[in-house]
Amino acid sequence: MVKVAIWGSLRHATDGAAEVEVEATNFKQLLDRLSADYPGLGPQIERGVSLAVDGKIYREAWFTPIKPDSEVVLMPYMQGG
Repeated sequence: MVKVAIWGSLRHATDGAAEVEVEATNFKQLLDRLSADYPGLGPQIERGVSLAVDGKIYREAWFTPIKPDSEVVLMPYMQGG
């Protein structure tokens, strides 16, 4: 299981939980599992999210591996500017 910290603005979709656990070994599996377990996250995931894994931010890096002990944070898509 992977522990995923949920960004504050997304917590409404996890019933206020700041952290959830899902079974996943890569970025895509994690998003698919989050969408299935927390349907309220689905629309945001479809719009785009960023995932920080061990301090590095990814977007659409579908096969990026995630280890059970990785530090993972789900957040709305971050754009530079």
